[in-house]
Amino acid sequence: MEELLNSTVDPACLQEPPLAVDVIKQLDVFGWCLYSVLTLMSCVSLLLYLDQCAYIYKKLSYPKKTTLIWISGAAPVIATMSCFGMWIPRAVMFTDMTSNCYFAVVVYKVLVLIIEEFGGSNAFLKRFSGKPFIIRTGPCCCYCLCLPRVPMSRRLLFFLKLGVLQYAILKTILSILSIVLWTNGNFDVADVSITGTAIWINPFIGVLTIISLWPVAIIFMNTNSFLRDLNIVPKYALYQLILVLSQLQTSIINILALDGTIACAPPFSSQARGSMLSQQMMIVEMFIITVVNQRLYRRTYDKLPTEAHDNDKNAEVALKTTLVEHDV
Repeated sequence: MEELLNSTVDPACLQEPPLAVDVIKQLDVFGWCLYSVLTLMSCVSLLLYLDQCAYIYKKLSYPKKTTLIWISGAAPVIATMSCFGMWIPRAVMFTDMTSNCYFAVVVYKVLVLIIEEFGGSNAFLKRFSGKPFIIRTGPCCCYCLCLPRVPMSRRLLFFLKLGVLQYAILKTILSILSIVLWTNGNFDVADVSITGTAIWINPFIGVLTIISLWPVAIIFMNTNSFLRDLNIVPKYALYQLILVLSQLQTSIINILALDGTIACAPPFSSQARGSMLSQQMMIVEMFIITVVNQRLYRRTYDKLPTEAHDNDKNAEVALKTTLVEHDV
């Protein structure tokens, strides 16, 4: 019975991902058009990013310009790596690790950007030191209503930065370790047994990701009302969107491929085909995000109003409200 079952399975469905030359040979007219359009999208994304880097470098001062260059580069870098992974399926391990390591740094840079919008760490502490910060926010403690507000201090800011920085460092180290183990045949995403290395490394990376997202959410939730004129909300929304698409979407597609929901299509196995579909979707999504980024980051802003200005504005609003109630 087992021999009969094995005889009905295409041998290509049990093989490694095809070589780049095999991918090229099996492309038909539609395939060539699809791959050409997606490659063009990734090239345009990269060109738009380089143009944006030149603009930011000329118009903004250090260190804000380096932070913006890092953040705005998330979408085009992922699109470029996805294009390489689409054409060279056996390189997906390297392209995905490169994209994930870059985005791990971007998570830290988002926190740095919010702080730099207030003038840096010293100016941020001068403005918010002693003020209570809400910490019951996602992805860790959004339902923990019993958590008290914590006053901002230099110590708290240090731990918030450390909570994000650990992800950028450990993610890179674990990615390099995974590649080393993979080349030796010890790392396989499809191996979910207790003795496999993937079942230990990947969940640990997931925990590190959740821990790193929490400090960024805390800072954003408590300061976004001061930065609305700087378009911080759509910038943060795009960062969250890239996170969902590059991490959650890819994980879902890989799971569907592992359990056979995504069918094998020689020369692609189920897992290789799922990876290919993920790369193609990522190119289109990151291209759209890159175009939107042009509208958000290719501009200069006035300096953020001081705390005294905010207090005067709040007092003026309160006075107008009191006069209206008095007139009524």
